[in-house]
Amino acid sequence: MDQILSFLSETVPKAQTVEQLTRPLLTLLGKVTGMESTYLTTIDTEQGVQRVEFARNVGAMEIPEGLVVPWADTLCKRALDENRLYSDDVAECWGDSDAARALGIKTYVSAPIKAHDGRVLGTVCAASSAQVARSPEVEPIMRLLSGLVGYLLEREMLVDRLQEANAELAKLALTDSLTGLSNRRAILSELSRLLALAGREQKYVLVGVVDLDGFKLINDTYGHQAGDGFLKGVSAQLKDSLRTSDVLGRSGGDEFIVVALGSATGKQDPSADMCKAVELLQARLTKATEGQYDLGERSGTIHYRGASVGVVAVLPGTVDAEEAIRLADHEMYKVKSQRKVADPLSR
Repeated sequence: MDQILSFLSETVPKAQTVEQLTRPLLTLLGKVTGMESTYLTTIDTEQGVQRVEFARNVGAMEIPEGLVVPWADTLCKRALDENRLYSDDVAECWGDSDAARALGIKTYVSAPIKAHDGRVLGTVCAASSAQVARSPEVEPIMRLLSGLVGYLLEREMLVDRLQEANAELAKLALTDSLTGLSNRRAILSELSRLLALAGREQKYVLVGVVDLDGFKLINDTYGHQAGDGFLKGVSAQLKDSLRTSDVLGRSGGDEFIVVALGSATGKQDPSADMCKAVELLQARLTKATEGQYDLGERSGTIHYRGASVGVVAVLPGTVDAEEAIRLADHEMYKVKSQRKVADPLSR
C-alpha cells in the first residue's frame, strides 16, 4: 500500500487533464488487480449509452477505446444496481449481458465515478477473461481512484459546458433570433473582413439593402405572427438566390443586407464591370423577394410584388463598413421613391 500511495503522490499533482491522470492510474489498477484490461468509462443516461474513454489492455482480451454500448446491457449498471463491486463468475451472475459475453469477461470489478451531487458520471473498471482471485487491496484502491478521477472529470465537464455556453452566447450575439440570419453586428464584421480581403486581392465589394415595402400593412392586416412568417419566407428565398460565399443578414425590422465579394479590378477602368455587377445583384435580389407567401392557416396566401433594393459597389480603402451600408441604403430609398408602391401585395 505504501508503494501505491507513493505512486499516487507523484502522479496526481502532475495531472492537468482526465487523460493525464487516468493513464497511469489504469496501469496501477492493472498491477493491483492482476487483470488483463483496465478502463474508464463515461455514461450518458439521457442517450442511454456508456463509452470507453481510456483503456489499458494486456493479454488476449481487448476493451477498445471509443467502444459505445447500451447502458442497460452493461456490467457496470448491473454492478451499480446490485452494489456488487467484484465478481469472479460473470457468466453466473450476469449471463444475460450481451456485451460481457461478446468480450469474454469472466472476472469483473468496477467502482462508480460520481459528481458532488451524486450523479453517476462514469466508472473505473477492471476485467479479465480468466478467473482472478480477489485481493483485499482492490476495493479501497478502486474507490480511491474513482474519487480522484471523478473530481477531475466533473471539472472538465463543467469547463466543456461553460465553453459550449459561451459559444452559444457568442452565436446568439451575432444572430437574428427570428430568421437565424446574421444580425447587423455580424454583417458589419463580415463587411469589414471582405473589404480587407478585397484590398489584398484587388477586388471590389457589393453591398445591397433590401427593404420590404408594405411590411407594416401585412402586420396591421394579418397580425404579427403572419408578419414573422413573411419575414422567414423572404429570408429563405433571399438565401436561395445567393452564393454560399455571400453574406445575408437581417439588420432589424423589415430590412435585409447582402454583402458579396466582387471581381478583380485589374482593368484600367473597372467601373463598367462594377455597374453591371450592381445591376445583376439588384435584379436577383428583387426577383428573389417576389412571389407567393403562405402566412398561415388563418391568413392564407398573398402574392408579394417585391421589395425595394439598393446595391452599390465599393472599392476597398474608400469607405468603411458603416458608410458602405449607408450608401446602399441611400440607393434603396431612391429605388423606393421611383417605384412608389402603394400596395405591394395582393391575394
